[in-house]
Amino acid sequence: MPTSLLVLALSAFAIGTTEFVIMGLLPDVAGDLGVSIPTAGWLVSGYAFGVAIGAPIMALLTAKLPRKRALLMLMGVFILGNLLCAVAAGYDMLMLARIVTSLCHGAFFGIGSVVAASLVPANRKASAVALMFTGLTLANVLGVPLGTALGQAAGWRSTFWVVTGLGVLALIGLWRVLPAGHDEEAVDLRQEAAALRSGSLWLALGTTVLFSAAVFALFTYVAPLLGDVTGVSPRGVTWTLVLIGLGLTFGNILGGRLADWRLGTTLAGVFAAMAVVSAVLSWTSHSLLAAEITLFIWAAAAFAAVPALQVNVVRVGQAAPNLVATLNIGAFNVGNAVGAWVGGSVIDHGLGLTRVPLAAAVLAVLALIAVMFAFSGKPNQAQPVLD
Repeated sequence: MPTSLLVLALSAFAIGTTEFVIMGLLPDVAGDLGVSIPTAGWLVSGYAFGVAIGAPIMALLTAKLPRKRALLMLMGVFILGNLLCAVAAGYDMLMLARIVTSLCHGAFFGIGSVVAASLVPANRKASAVALMFTGLTLANVLGVPLGTALGQAAGWRSTFWVVTGLGVLALIGLWRVLPAGHDEEAVDLRQEAAALRSGSLWLALGTTVLFSAAVFALFTYVAPLLGDVTGVSPRGVTWTLVLIGLGLTFGNILGGRLADWRLGTTLAGVFAAMAVVSAVLSWTSHSLLAAEITLFIWAAAAFAAVPALQVNVVRVGQAAPNLVATLNIGAFNVGNAVGAWVGGSVIDHGLGLTRVPLAAAVLAVLALIAVMFAFSGKPNQAQPVLD
């Protein structure tokens, strides 16, 4: 794999850390800025909405730029946003800084995945995308726990200073090692917009939303599930999240290899596995060892779909790879919000925490139905045009 992929993975690590670390720092941020925990929680939602809304806008704004220059510009926005987070004087300023940071997220992962796939032969495209997204999974394994610990020890602003430094390193790496891409074809904005008329594209994006909803319906409430049902201590929950992060990393790498083999079969198999394992967790959550094993398997199965979903969208939107790959990142974030709402609704209606995994299983089944419909009578191999 080219060195450029490692730099893209470093960029993904920095972006993933700044997205998720705020959840571990909410009490510190709330106390320092004099707001409630629920109010501080809107910093998470603000970022997600910024990704969903900003992704297509930034994709269009960077459409005429060479991909390397677009990635450098987006990383510059990332650095600026985190710098503003580190010096934010109040809650409103921090919210604005989070939204500025989020603007780079969707377009960077969308364009970055296209670049990653263009760096390798056709039979390794999904693996290349998976390597880039490994940075995102490692952000959950290392970046979030370390960033939370640093913020608790030295103040939450220190975490954003460090992430700003990571952004600078990523910017230098992208500038030094990323190919210039002089052979890129000029982007036709009318052609990019025309790609949105494809029903197959919207089905692929809908599949991504359903997948992400199935993940976050459970993931959002895994801490209370472990604490109230399994009986895990707060410190034990932290280590379980590390275990889940390892499962995400393993699944991401495995999913890239499988998607290079048979794309449709991989997606169908992953969604079926997610449905079964999520349902099983409703019963195994009462036992510590069984719950830990189930959650690791669930995490591995879940993130095995991420590179495949990204390749799947570009497969049906070959005429506008930058735009559709970026829209897919927005679809992930829409699914995050939908999943959190579904899981919360299950709890609000008094069905109990053990029913949340069953709701996640239902969403995974819907994703399975969508992908079976999308690939019925169509080629199963990946082989999208990503160059």
